[in-house]
Amino acid sequence: MIVPKTSARLSAAKSSAVAKIKHYNDVISLHNKMVAVNYSTDFITLNILMNSFCSMKLVGLGFSVLGGIFKRGYSPNVVTFTSLIKGLFLENKINEAVGLFKKIVELGYKPHVKTWGTLINGLCRSGNAERALVLHQEMSKGNVLFGVPFKPNVVTYSMIIDGLCKEGLVDKAVKVFSEMKEKRISPDVVVYGLLVHGLSDACKWEEAKAFFNEMVDQGIRPNVVTFNALMNVLCKEGRTEEASALLDLMIQRGEKPDSFTYNTLMDGFCLEGKVDNARQLFVSMAAKGEEHNIISYNILINGYCKCGRIDDGWRIYKEMLQKDYKPTVVTFNTLLTALFQGGKVGDGRELFDEMQRCGVTPNSSTFTILLDGFCKNNCLMEAMELFHLLERTRHELTIDAFNCVIDGLCKGGKLEDATKLFESLSQKGLVPTVVTYSIMIHGFCKIGQLEKANNLFLEMEKKGCFPNVVTFNTLMRGFCDNNDAPQVVNLLQKMAEKHISPDLSTISLVVELLSKDDKYHEYLNLIPTFPTRSSEKCVFEWGSSVR
Repeated sequence: MIVPKTSARLSAAKSSAVAKIKHYNDVISLHNKMVAVNYSTDFITLNILMNSFCSMKLVGLGFSVLGGIFKRGYSPNVVTFTSLIKGLFLENKINEAVGLFKKIVELGYKPHVKTWGTLINGLCRSGNAERALVLHQEMSKGNVLFGVPFKPNVVTYSMIIDGLCKEGLVDKAVKVFSEMKEKRISPDVVVYGLLVHGLSDACKWEEAKAFFNEMVDQGIRPNVVTFNALMNVLCKEGRTEEASALLDLMIQRGEKPDSFTYNTLMDGFCLEGKVDNARQLFVSMAAKGEEHNIISYNILINGYCKCGRIDDGWRIYKEMLQKDYKPTVVTFNTLLTALFQGGKVGDGRELFDEMQRCGVTPNSSTFTILLDGFCKNNCLMEAMELFHLLERTRHELTIDAFNCVIDGLCKGGKLEDATKLFESLSQKGLVPTVVTYSIMIHGFCKIGQLEKANNLFLEMEKKGCFPNVVTFNTLMRGFCDNNDAPQVVNLLQKMAEKHISPDLSTISLVVELLSKDDKYHEYLNLIPTFPTRSSEKCVFEWGSSVR
């Protein structure tokens, strides 16, 4: 049976149409039907079939189609090789993808920009940006393998810069950017945006702003993504006035701010305690046609709660419910924290019940907040009931949750129970943190068991958990209350050796000890000088205060 060529063209057209809407299973089904009725399969159809297999992470079948292409006497083209390389990356076969590309070149096929772009994109997306950079340099120089130097374009450079920035290699990204300009390839808004964002994430704020200004000077209009990246930089630096000016500039240039823009600035205001400014921005956001989202409400609620204005935070929460926004676990955790910190235990209980009625599943942070809240508000029995319930129901509690309970037991005079719980941590697969050790040391010091406290202090270092200033202060306070000045001096010397700077609590307890000890001049000479200028001043103040 002779099948006319029009049938092959028609089948290719059908396959192409189905493939464009990513219905790859239908492409394969259509091909099988064509084969069943002896329709001829042309090169285009085979390429479409191969791409479908590769897109479905069935690259092995894609290579089978490649065999069919060679068998029919067709010569593979850019679509053929690009599909296979893409398929290998989708199956995370990084080395095979690079190897195939090199093999293609060895066989005399000239690399196409699309194939090259797929290779670079695959490497960068799989966390291999440095490897992509090495290949890029080899291709650009035209080494023995690649022959004639390959000319990358702005898209290739943007892929590499994006990959390097996402892996935290911003210095290398900046060098690639410089190379790009040296080769007279003009960076576009995407490239500048990637650099501003990458430098912002790396806390290189001055450099981020410099690239933003360079972009504007070059006559490139920043888009909303670039503005947002710089806005985020300024807010993290606590420079909300400049961030506000940037918002005005954005509007003047005809770029419409989105919810991320407003939320970033609102959060910046809240971090500075300027919650009323955040509220004004929240109101103006709606007036300018940008809808609030749950993040906007969460930021404002958090801002009010952090500055102690729980009632205002509660009003925003109620307003949110009235406007049919569904609260998230973040919303409830923020309010629960504020209520317990404000001593409103009953309201905290009611809110937790409401959280469950709303169908919001508590997370580990929620339970930590509840345990901490009950313990710090003298509801130890309730905290222990909840803790035992969570253990029975096999909730995965974090070390933070255990720290709250251990602290509650210590402060509630149940040091023996706290010790048992502390000693059981390893069996539960948890590792004590510096906070855990500091809590236990404080518990022992509180009842005068200084030897146990000191032994635990020595043990924590052996286990690779290093004390901080709080740990030192806790143990020194224990020795200070026991009028053991030599031990306090010994701990101060250890602090200096470990380059741990004293804080106001350290100063206070040392001055207290030296003031009531007749040998203070002798001890004062033994107190070490700490490395920072402010700490050296502290040593002087200890002496002058005692005198």
